[in-house]
Amino acid sequence: MFIKSVDTIAKKYAARGGAAGGDYQDGVNSTTNDWATNTAAQADTYAAGVQAAIGRGAFAKGVQAAGTDKWKRKASGVGAQRFAGGVQAAAPDYAKGVAPYFDVLKNLSLPKKLPKGDPANNQRSVIVQNALHQKKISG
Repeated sequence: MFIKSVDTIAKKYAARGGAAGGDYQDGVNSTTNDWATNTAAQADTYAAGVQAAIGRGAFAKGVQAAGTDKWKRKASGVGAQRFAGGVQAAAPDYAKGVAPYFDVLKNLSLPKKLPKGDPANNQRSVIVQNALHQKKISG
C-alpha cells in the first residue's frame, strides 16, 4: 500500500487546517445542538473514561511521551503568541468567576490582627480558607 511521506501529510494538514478557521467558526455558529445539555448528559461516560485512563496510567505516559522539550517549544511559541489575546478575551468570564469569591471575602468578619508572628494570626487565614472552600463546594 502506498502512503505519502509523513512530511507531505503534515504539510497538507497544516495548510488545510490553517485555512479552515472560518469553516470552524461557521460550524460552531450554525449548530442546532445544545452543547451544554448534550455534554452534561455524558457525565457518566466522562467519569468512566477518566477512571480507565487513571487505571492505565495515561496521564504520566502522555507527559513522558511529550517531554519537556515539546512543552517548552509549544508554551514559548504558540502559548506566548496566544496568551495576551486569550487573557483579554477571558476578562468577562474571569470577572464572573471570581465575583462570588470576592463577595465572600468582603463579608468575612475576621478577628483582630495581632503583632507580626503571633500564632493567633493563623486563625485569620483558616477563616478565609474555610469560607472560600465552602463557597467552592456549595456553588
